[in-house]
Amino acid sequence: MKVPTREEVDQLKERYVGKRIELIEMPSDPHPIEPGMKGTVEMVDGLGQLCPLWDNGRTLSLIPGVDKFKLVEA
Repeated sequence: MKVPTREEVDQLKERYVGKRIELIEMPSDPHPIEPGMKGTVEMVDGLGQLCPLWDNGRTLSLIPGVDKFKLVEA
Protein backbone atom coordinates (compact mmCIF):
# COMPACT_ATOMS: atom_id res chain seq x y z
CA MET A 1 0.00 0.00 0.00
CA LYS A 2 1.36 3.41 -0.99
CA VAL A 3 1.48 5.90 1.87
CA PRO A 4 -0.45 9.01 0.83
CA THR A 5 0.91 12.52 1.07
CA ARG A 6 -0.46 14.97 3.62
CA GLU A 7 -2.34 16.68 0.79
CA GLU A 8 -3.94 13.39 -0.30
CA VAL A 9 -5.01 12.64 3.30
CA ASP A 10 -6.52 16.13 3.56
CA GLN A 11 -8.44 15.56 0.31
CA LEU A 12 -9.80 12.26 1.65
CA LYS A 13 -10.91 14.04 4.85
CA GLU A 14 -12.74 16.71 2.88
CA ARG A 15 -14.45 14.16 0.67
CA TYR A 16 -15.46 11.52 3.24
CA VAL A 17 -15.54 12.67 6.88
CA GLY A 18 -19.14 12.91 8.06
CA LYS A 19 -20.46 11.19 4.93
CA ARG A 20 -22.46 7.98 4.66
CA ILE A 21 -20.89 5.11 2.74
CA GLU A 22 -21.94 1.62 1.68
CA LEU A 23 -19.49 -1.25 1.45
CA ILE A 24 -19.34 -3.11 -1.84
CA GLU A 25 -16.37 -5.41 -1.14
CA MET A 26 -13.57 -5.83 1.40
CA PRO A 27 -11.42 -8.50 -0.27
CA SER A 28 -8.26 -8.48 1.84
CA ASP A 29 -9.65 -8.71 5.38
CA PRO A 30 -10.03 -12.09 7.11
CA HIS A 31 -13.08 -10.81 9.05
CA PRO A 32 -14.65 -8.31 6.62
CA ILE A 33 -17.69 -6.16 7.02
CA GLU A 34 -20.51 -7.72 5.02
CA PRO A 35 -21.28 -6.19 1.60
CA GLY A 36 -24.18 -3.74 1.68
CA MET A 37 -23.40 -2.54 5.22
CA LYS A 38 -23.62 1.22 5.65
CA GLY A 39 -21.75 3.49 7.99
CA THR A 40 -20.61 7.04 8.67
CA VAL A 41 -16.96 8.02 8.21
CA GLU A 42 -15.75 9.50 11.49
CA MET A 43 -12.15 10.24 10.50
CA VAL A 44 -9.32 9.56 8.08
CA ASP A 45 -6.06 8.41 9.67
CA GLY A 46 -2.53 9.42 8.69
CA LEU A 47 -2.25 6.43 6.32
CA GLY A 48 -5.35 7.54 4.43
CA GLN A 49 -7.59 4.80 5.80
CA LEU A 50 -11.25 5.73 6.25
CA CYS A 51 -12.46 5.03 9.78
CA PRO A 52 -16.23 4.57 9.72
CA LEU A 53 -18.64 3.63 12.45
CA TRP A 54 -20.63 0.90 10.73
CA ASP A 55 -24.35 0.57 11.41
CA ASN A 56 -23.71 -2.84 13.00
CA GLY A 57 -21.41 -1.21 15.59
CA ARG A 58 -18.09 -2.37 14.10
CA THR A 59 -15.27 0.07 13.41
CA LEU A 60 -13.13 -1.73 10.82
CA SER A 61 -11.30 0.77 8.59
CA LEU A 62 -11.42 0.95 4.80
CA ILE A 63 -8.39 1.19 2.54
CA PRO A 64 -9.18 3.32 -0.52
CA GLY A 65 -7.98 1.57 -3.66
CA VAL A 66 -8.24 -1.87 -2.01
CA ASP A 67 -11.72 -1.93 -0.50
CA LYS A 68 -14.69 -1.03 -2.67
CA PHE A 69 -17.35 1.32 -1.34
CA LYS A 70 -19.59 4.17 -2.47
CA LEU A 71 -21.03 7.33 -1.02
CA VAL A 72 -24.75 7.14 -0.25
CA GLU A 73 -27.40 9.65 0.66
CA ALA A 74 -27.90 10.15 4.41
